[in-house]
Amino acid sequence: MLRVWVNGEVIETTNARTITDLVSELRLTPSTVLIELNGNALVRSDWPLSNLASGDRIEILRVSAGG
Repeated sequence: MLRVWVNGEVIETTNARTITDLVSELRLTPSTVLIELNGNALVRSDWPLSNLASGDRIEILRVSAGG
């Protein structure tokens, strides 16, 4: 089990090993979010390569369009 911080709150996951897994587990639409892992902004192509470790800090920002 991994314990990670997501937007300032601790969550526990047994299935997520990468950012891609976490986005899926949280049922987020990938095209609508920006991810920061431990202070580093990630491009979507890096998500499957970005392994999670206990204690990681993840910030998830939702993108919205409007005028």
